[in-house]
Amino acid sequence: MRAARLIKMVLLLQSRPSMTAAELAGELEVSERTVTRDAQALSEAGVPVYADRGRAGGYRLVGGYRTRLTGLARHEAEALFLSGLPTALREMGLDDAASAARLKVSAALLPSLRDASHTAAQRFHLDAPGWYHDPVTPGLLPAVAEAVWDDRLLRARYRRRPSGEVERELAPYGLVLKAGVWYLCARAGDDFRVYRIDRFTDIAVTETRFARDEDFDLPRFWEERAAQFARSILRTEVTVRLSEEGVRRLAHVVDRAAADEALAGAPDPDGNGRRTVVLPVESEEVAYSQLLTLGADVEVLAPAALRERFADTAERLRDLYH
Repeated sequence: MRAARLIKMVLLLQSRPSMTAAELAGELEVSERTVTRDAQALSEAGVPVYADRGRAGGYRLVGGYRTRLTGLARHEAEALFLSGLPTALREMGLDDAASAARLKVSAALLPSLRDASHTAAQRFHLDAPGWYHDPVTPGLLPAVAEAVWDDRLLRARYRRRPSGEVERELAPYGLVLKAGVWYLCARAGDDFRVYRIDRFTDIAVTETRFARDEDFDLPRFWEERAAQFARSILRTEVTVRLSEEGVRRLAHVVDRAAADEALAGAPDPDGNGRRTVVLPVESEEVAYSQLLTLGADVEVLAPAALRERFADTAERLRDLYH
């Protein structure tokens, strides 16, 4: 365990000019005191780790030292071949580059590890699109991916309902594949926004490179925007009375965060063990299709029009099965 951590510490220092004890502790998931002990152990083993003192100090390797401790264990090699998404790479036009990289990595592995790509592929496969949807690759995706990789500004025409098309100059920061749909996270002026790739009608990759904001974190940005979007579409409220089973299943039929928040603010169960919940939903139409799956474990109390619709459905079901 410690040997692996020492190797990782050397590789981290090899990849950066210097790192503070706090940065190393964060990367290695240990305390700063452990970092100090590990640095001392490396120095005693002949690795030229130098500690700079003071507020701006840190650890660095002296004299352009390069480690040869880069051999891969089997589980590491298999994980490496799992890190790529073959379908996504193909859609971005990077399949040839990824294939060449895999061949080079395979050739560099020990003979006993050269079946890692096969063993990984036979055990794990990612199928990104959701069920019942045929994946469609946007024709402009490779051009957008090229701009993302090269940090080049885009001139784009974007179809925005209901106002028609708009023209934008975008600094493309990153691509996200969500449930089979490709999105571009880009800076437009001073704001970061999200665009669906299949709504671009024209793309021109310019020769101008933009200065990337190094503080931009694509996973965190996407998580925040996805959460904002999920909340923004919940514009209506319905009041329902749920059985114990309905409470358990609610998060599986509506937005999970909305369900959890609604249940957390709901009063205790009544004498029959049922809970009354005020639930935010996208619309009455969506609520009808979602809540209907709960059957007799949900009773709609409000709005009145939705309650009447459920009552009518219950009548028709009774007549059908009578």
